[in-house]
Amino acid sequence: MDFDLTDEQRLLSDSVIRFVADRYGFEERLKIMKEPEGWSRAVWGEMAELGLLGMPFSEEDGGFGAGGVETMLVMEALGRGLVVEPYLSTVILAGGALRLAGSAAQKEARIPAIVTGERIMALAHSEPGALRHTLEARTTATRDGDGWRIDGAKVAVLHGASADELVVSARADAGTSLFLVPGDASGVRRVSQRGYDGVPVASITFDGVTVDVDALLGAEGAGATILPALFEEANAALAAEAVGAMADTLDLTTDYLKTRQQFGVSIGSFQALQHRAVDMLIQLELSRSMATLAALSLTAEPEERRRNIAAAKVQIGRAGRFIGQQAVQMHGAIGITAEYKVGHAFKRLTAIDALFGDADHHVDALADAGGLVAAA
Repeated sequence: MDFDLTDEQRLLSDSVIRFVADRYGFEERLKIMKEPEGWSRAVWGEMAELGLLGMPFSEEDGGFGAGGVETMLVMEALGRGLVVEPYLSTVILAGGALRLAGSAAQKEARIPAIVTGERIMALAHSEPGALRHTLEARTTATRDGDGWRIDGAKVAVLHGASADELVVSARADAGTSLFLVPGDASGVRRVSQRGYDGVPVASITFDGVTVDVDALLGAEGAGATILPALFEEANAALAAEAVGAMADTLDLTTDYLKTRQQFGVSIGSFQALQHRAVDMLIQLELSRSMATLAALSLTAEPEERRRNIAAAKVQIGRAGRFIGQQAVQMHGAIGITAEYKVGHAFKRLTAIDALFGDADHHVDALADAGGLVAAA
């Protein structure tokens, strides 16, 4: 297996890292979070100009045909900046649903606008009172003449209040299905909220929302196969984002240990704190390896892909908690203030663990599958 980046991949990585460093300092992030939508359309436009929004889409659909490694490089850089723009919701989740199940006409009508930053989309799947991590939907989709009628409610929809269009999971006669629903359709009510990590989310209700027959994304009942593949792609991307957030947190912590004085010397000279910093580094490098494995596994056989990405989610969930806790403890009270980045990173790492199955969920999934390595 070749772990060396190509020249094009190095250029991409350098470009995104430089963009985040120049354009997305922590003070700028705090200002962006105060904007009405909770994110910056100006920054989103710059990301489009860099070509980041078209990375995973095929060239035939107007994108750049990049793979899991390229997405990993982008997400790691975005994780370092704790970027709150809708890359995960629009490009990875809703965009991924389009890539996996969209017809040629559905892709043509949406992907070019996503690539240019003109169209925001979101996946609406989680529901109030439903089991965590379930693939089933209580929201209903019933035949209504030549179209569909959708009724139900969704919660924690990433960037749902800003979305021009929603990919909604709903229970049809044939099972869980996905539907394209305009965000401003009659009967759609959105309540904008903020997650504890600062990322905009929304609660959305669908009260007799009618959509055309061509709003069905993929075949009726295909959600049961589309959603698992989509969540695996999302978890691979989140693993890379977590690596970026953990790496930046470790850098901030080691810098603090070098500058904070106690008893006339820097606290970084204390052996106990050096050992804790080394433990953080070990967890970071283990997570980096697993994020790389997840990215490379996106083209593997389904069973291998499923196991490897689940294992990566276990590692980054546990490592994110460990690194966040250690960073806060070594910083002291400043580590949990709203004015300091470490606390924000810890919240984001906690949110990443919870999304699409936390570490405990994926440990159970691996156990049910017989372990990480399938029996011969």
